[in-house]
Amino acid sequence: MAGVGPVCVAHSGGPGISWEYLRTPLLEQHLTMVYVEPVGTGSSGRLPDPREYTLGTYTYFLHALISHLDRPGVALLGHSHGGFIAQEYALQHPEQVTSLILYDTSPVTGKDFWASAVAEMEDFAQRHVVEHPEVSDYVASLSTPLGDLDDEAATAVTRQIMPAYFFDYWGREAEFAAGRDSLRMYAAPNRGEGPPFDVREQLPAITAPTLVVVGTRDFICGTRWAGLLHEGIAGAELVVLERSGHMGHLEEGEKFSSSVSDFLTRSSYGTSPTGSADAVER
Repeated sequence: MAGVGPVCVAHSGGPGISWEYLRTPLLEQHLTMVYVEPVGTGSSGRLPDPREYTLGTYTYFLHALISHLDRPGVALLGHSHGGFIAQEYALQHPEQVTSLILYDTSPVTGKDFWASAVAEMEDFAQRHVVEHPEVSDYVASLSTPLGDLDDEAATAVTRQIMPAYFFDYWGREAEFAAGRDSLRMYAAPNRGEGPPFDVREQLPAITAPTLVVVGTRDFICGTRWAGLLHEGIAGAELVVLERSGHMGHLEEGEKFSSSVSDFLTRSSYGTSPTGSADAVER
């Protein structure tokens, strides 16, 4: 937990990625950010059966955490895979969500979703292979079943392809290299079993004020999928980060943070549920 102001629970992506990449100091100037360390990662516990790392499991633990906060409602931000969980949570527990931020995510996965991601990665490799020959391996790495690896090997694969998650990684490598080098991937959560995610028909049932944020060069959860969210959720607002990939909170931090803060103010979450600011540093 870090920051000052109303509570915003932030669920990172993955599955299996350590939460630290999602930390957003600019948001912490306006909000008390509660960053979820998902089960199977970092200091959180491990499931005895890795097949149980499912959206249902993550949603269950998210509900336990939000219930533990003991508030009449929270703003909920979900990034990428964390956005899948945020959608499920908003559908199952609408009374707990005062505002919803769906950041570089999608209402559906499955064959078409992954075929699109592979095609976008192929395009990325073609655009950069002359200056960065190593990208010729990115498509194969993207398709590597991380659940078949150990944590160290899964981390190595994830770090390898990280430049593809940015609009201009190499042009700003001095800013992003440390984060790339510190990123951790935990293999077991990638062994979870379950049907492809698809809540497209349920989107109209989401009642919380919703902000959809997407980067124009997000190869995996890009504008096509953001458009489905924007169209499917009544009254949803859309912010497009023109010079971002999958990491707009790092690439266009000021625009990302101001967009989220302004949205929360407009959606009547500009004050703490208790009527006073919360300030926590840990």
